[in-house]
Amino acid sequence: MADGDFDLANEELSLFSPAAPAAFYLHAKEREITRLMDILELDLEEKNLLPPQRNALLTELKTYIRSIDDAGPLFTYDGVKTLSRHSFDSNSMVTSREAAKCLANVLLLEGKTRQIFVDLGYPVKAAQRLKNDNREDELLNSRILFLLTYDTTLDFSQLFDEYQLAESINQNIVRHSKSYSKSGRRDPPNASSTQALSETLKLLFNLSQYYPQYLSTLARSAPSILKILCCIHLATPVLQPPVTYLVNALLNLSVNYDDKPHKDSDHNPYFPKPDQYCNIDRFISILDNAVRTYTEEQLETLATPLVTLLRKVFEFAPSHVRPHMQTALLPSNSERSQPLGQSNTLASRLLRLSNSPVAPSLRESVSSLLFELSDKDATSFVRNVGYGFASGFLMTHDLPVPASATEGWSTGQSSGDLGEKLTSVDGKEINPVTGQIREMEPEASEVEMTEEEKEREAERLFVLFERLKATGVVSVKNPVEQTMQEGRFEELD
Repeated sequence: MADGDFDLANEELSLFSPAAPAAFYLHAKEREITRLMDILELDLEEKNLLPPQRNALLTELKTYIRSIDDAGPLFTYDGVKTLSRHSFDSNSMVTSREAAKCLANVLLLEGKTRQIFVDLGYPVKAAQRLKNDNREDELLNSRILFLLTYDTTLDFSQLFDEYQLAESINQNIVRHSKSYSKSGRRDPPNASSTQALSETLKLLFNLSQYYPQYLSTLARSAPSILKILCCIHLATPVLQPPVTYLVNALLNLSVNYDDKPHKDSDHNPYFPKPDQYCNIDRFISILDNAVRTYTEEQLETLATPLVTLLRKVFEFAPSHVRPHMQTALLPSNSERSQPLGQSNTLASRLLRLSNSPVAPSLRESVSSLLFELSDKDATSFVRNVGYGFASGFLMTHDLPVPASATEGWSTGQSSGDLGEKLTSVDGKEINPVTGQIREMEPEASEVEMTEEEKEREAERLFVLFERLKATGVVSVKNPVEQTMQEGRFEELD
């Protein structure tokens, strides 16, 4: 899947399944599951249980659905059918919801049960149940439908066309958005409501990924999602549900809102009047918080979707909004008193992430963002971030390196308007490699290197220059090779 894919292996079962007794042996567990399922199956035919008895049995069964071990009776055709009938054919909503909790965990634990559920014809009833204005129904049925996007032959087109699945999702998200306000005067949503929102957002993401033909309808959720993201209290650490799911859900909705490009439209929900920067500032604030909190390894998974979202927003941002993003995310001239990337600003942290050896996806996404913020112009890119940070991205993407960058590297000087653009900021000369103002560069160290240190440094430089020559992008003379050719190396006895 694309950026922001959801991993079923990380789903928590504790949502629906309280812990079974610790001393419960596995073989006894299977016998007990068989006993309970036999009673529930017989009840479907004979209606011999009172509602409280039926609900108590389902609640007891729920305690055993925490692992696949010795739970075989639940994963058979008859097991799935029994739970599905209690979930969707019962006249009692209490019974229905208790059974649906068991069913959702069964579908999560064993992938083959999802196709059984599809073959039984119950996805239609799950879609219909999603229309209910009830957060528990929303949570359970969004979870079930989300699981059916994996390992089944279900075509959701019927659910979209005949059972208004997109409209149900949109309506549920609108309901959630009414619980949030910028003033903070409303009571925050409870845990159940937040869990229901997370399940709906996960379903929305997968459907927008697999059924792009329905994006124009699903995208009507964008204003509500943006409102929630702007108003929700940000926990620490910041990138956790539902914030991560809100960001992921927006990834596929950025450009396709209402089937119109909205390049400079007053109706684009990402740039609402009167404050067209509010959503952008929120995205950037979340990113700033994240890069100060998480390790690079954690950011690889957590922050890449957010950086991708910023790239997509910048791509279709109105012309008067783009400079706002550039100012917020690119290094400022005030940072040039030292080499770029050494301060504690968000821009410097992004520069360091653009060279991260442990976060390849994030490294690529951040470098692409910085390049796009530089109007996809290599010269502007080098000027904005320094050749040291720009070179790897330019070479790996076969983009021409501005000649003035390498001239500035080797001579400290460059000529022409292009060279001035690279080596001058506010009338002050800068080092095109580091981005630092030259007059603020430290004087060369007077500490003498030992002969052994000189040899190691010479070897290192020789390898670096040979690698640079091998790229064929620039033509440079290896200074070590030149020194050898000129006979300036002394032979050692």
